[in-house]
Amino acid sequence: MSAFLKLSPQDNVQVALRAAPAGTPLSGAGSVVTLTDVSMAHKVTDQPIPAGALVVKYGLPIGVATQDIPAGAHVHVHNIRSRYTATHYRAEEAGLSHD
Repeated sequence: MSAFLKLSPQDNVQVALRAAPAGTPLSGAGSVVTLTDVSMAHKVTDQPIPAGALVVKYGLPIGVATQDIPAGAHVHVHNIRSRYTATHYRAEEAGLSHD
């Protein structure tokens, strides 16, 4: 069983189901592996996210990348700025559809 879970097909991050050492493969992400150790419940990119792009989890934007984030990188307060509000208001803004 994979150490990571992608919560929505629209997400560009996956969530660690357990602590994962550097080099752990991500679920369904081809050859993408974690670049560092990742704690349980933390996020990792399964694709590059450019600075200024939305970070998407649960199929909705949760933040904005403050720097380029390479595939396999830990995503946390050091490289994203939160955009948290009630997420049902953000789907349309992000151009995401839940039809």
